[in-house]
Amino acid sequence: MATFNQQTAVSEMIRSGGCPDELDEKRKSKAEYQKQRDLEEQRKAGTAPAMVDVDTGRDINPHIPQFISQNPWYVPSSGPTLKHQRPHPERQTDIAEVDQWYARGVTGKRATKWRKGACENCGAMGHKERDCFERPRKKKARFTNRDIAGDDIQAPELSLGFDAKRDRWNGYDPKAHEDTIEQYKQTEELRRLHREQQIKDGELEPPEENEDEDKYADDADMAGVSVDMDSRTRITVRNLRIREDTAKYLYNLDPNGPHYDPKSRSMRENPFAGVPGKEKEAAKFSGENFVRYTGEVVDANEAQVFAWNARCQGVDVHALAEPTKLEQYKRDFEQQKEKSKKEHMEKLLETYGGREHLEAPSKELLMAQTENYVEYSRTGSVIKGQEKSSVKSRFDEDVYPGNHSSVWGSYWEDGKWGYRCCRATLKNAYCTRVAK
Repeated sequence: MATFNQQTAVSEMIRSGGCPDELDEKRKSKAEYQKQRDLEEQRKAGTAPAMVDVDTGRDINPHIPQFISQNPWYVPSSGPTLKHQRPHPERQTDIAEVDQWYARGVTGKRATKWRKGACENCGAMGHKERDCFERPRKKKARFTNRDIAGDDIQAPELSLGFDAKRDRWNGYDPKAHEDTIEQYKQTEELRRLHREQQIKDGELEPPEENEDEDKYADDADMAGVSVDMDSRTRITVRNLRIREDTAKYLYNLDPNGPHYDPKSRSMRENPFAGVPGKEKEAAKFSGENFVRYTGEVVDANEAQVFAWNARCQGVDVHALAEPTKLEQYKRDFEQQKEKSKKEHMEKLLETYGGREHLEAPSKELLMAQTENYVEYSRTGSVIKGQEKSSVKSRFDEDVYPGNHSSVWGSYWEDGKWGYRCCRATLKNAYCTRVAK
C-alpha cells in the first residue's frame, strides 16, 4: 500500500484507493490541539521562536493569518513555507517597459528584386499590399522588379498592460515637439517683421513706451517697444497662465469630484457644484461645459434635435448636409406652431370668455414702484430724471369750474365750504369777481 503524508494531494489519494490507515493514526487529540494553540500564542507574544521557512530559511511572521501562511493541498511542501504566496517566475507575463514601443520607419535597405512575402505594390518587406501607403502602381513591383521600396522596421511583439494600452502619451517622442517650437518661432518672427513694416509705412501707430505696466516677453523686441530689463520690471509671458491664479485641478480635491484631463487641461463639469459657500469661486470658473453651451451652441443642438424628429416623421433633411434647408423647415415649423397656438387660444376665449383677465395691468400698478431713475438735490428739487408725481386722492384736483381761480373747499365760513376767490358757498355758483 502506498504511503502518504499531510501534503499529499487528494487526487493522488483517490487514485491510489482512498485514505490510508496511517492518516488515522496521525490525528491530533484535544490536548495536542491545545498545546499547538498555546505555542502560537507564545510565538505572537515573542516568548517562543518563530517558524522558519524551509525554502528560504527566514522567519515567518506569527501574526500572519492561518489562511495565508498554510499552503493549500495542491501545493506540496516539506514544511512551513510562504512560497505559495510569492509570484512564480514561470507564471509571470513579461510586460513591456516604459521605453519600449513599436518601432516605425524604414531600415534604409532596398532589395534588387521582389521577394516572397513582400508587398506586391512597392516590394517592401513588413506590410501587405492592402496596407501599402504608396500610390497603387500601374505595373506592380512583383512583376517589374523595379523601384523596390525600403523595408519596414519589424515591430516587436509587445505585451502591454492595462495602463499602457490606454496611455495617450505612450510612444511619444519628445524631440518631435522641437519642430513645433521652431515653427512657432518662425511665425512670431514673420509677425514681428510684418508689424515693423506696417509701422514704417504708417499703417500702424507705434505703441507708447508707458502704455501698460506689464509688457509681454514676446513683444519686447518689436519695433517701437522699449522694455526696461531692470529686475523691478515685471514681464509676463502670454502663453502661460498667471502664477497667482489657482490651477483647475486644485479647485476640488475630492476623489469623486469632477474629472480633470491633464492632456487637454480641461475640467468639463463645475468643480463648485453642491459646495456651500463657493458662490464667488463658481462665478470665476464654472467648468468648460459652461462655455461650450453658450452662444449659438444651444441653437445648433436644437436644430440637430429638430432634424432627428423630422427624420422620424419622414422628412428627408440632414443637419450637416443641408443646413439651409433645415433652417427653413425649422422656421416654417415654428411659425405654424405659433399660429396654431394663437388660433387655439382664440377659440378657447370665444367659447369660454375671460379675455379681460389676460390683459395684465402695468408693472407700476402691480408692484407700486418703477425703475425710473430720478436724482434730487439736498433741498429736494429734481436735478436729473423724471419729476416726482404728486399723491392724488379720489377727488378731482386742480379743477376750477365756473370762472373760479380757487378750488372748492378753499374757503370756510359759518360751517360752510366755499370758494376763496369770491367767497361763494354754493358749489355750482358762478364767480363774479373782477379780473385784475
